[in-house]
Amino acid sequence: MKDRMRIGDLSERAGVTQRTVRYYEKMGLIPPGEREGNGQHYYTDETVARLRKIDQLKKLGLSLEEIRDVIDLYFMDPSGVQPKQKVLGILKQHLAEADQKIEGLQQFRTDLLTNIERFEQWLKDAEQH
Repeated sequence: MKDRMRIGDLSERAGVTQRTVRYYEKMGLIPPGEREGNGQHYYTDETVARLRKIDQLKKLGLSLEEIRDVIDLYFMDPSGVQPKQKVLGILKQHLAEADQKIEGLQQFRTDLLTNIERFEQWLKDAEQH
C-alpha cells in the first residue's frame, strides 16, 4: 500500500485542496480513488501526475471542459504528440477568439473617439452662439 495514498496526502503532494480532488473526480478529470473496506479512498502516483498536468493545462488557458477532452491522451500516448496536437488546436482557437475580441474593442474605441469628438464639437459650437 506504499504507492497508494489517501486524499489528504494526494492533495498535499499535488498542491490542490481535497475539495478540488472531489470536484475533478466528479467531472471525470481524474479517476475515482479505489475504495477500501473501511470506506477510505486511495489514490496512486498517476493521480498526482494527472493533477499536476491539469494545473499545467489550466495555466495555458484551457477550461476544465477542454482539459477533460485532452487529459487522457497525455497518459495514453507516451510520445506526447497526440495530446500536444490537440492542445495546439485549442490554443489556436483561443487566439482566434482573442483576435476577434481585440478587433471588436478596437472598433468600440474608434466609435468612442468619434462620439467624443462629435460631442466636443457640438459643445464648442454651442458656446460660440
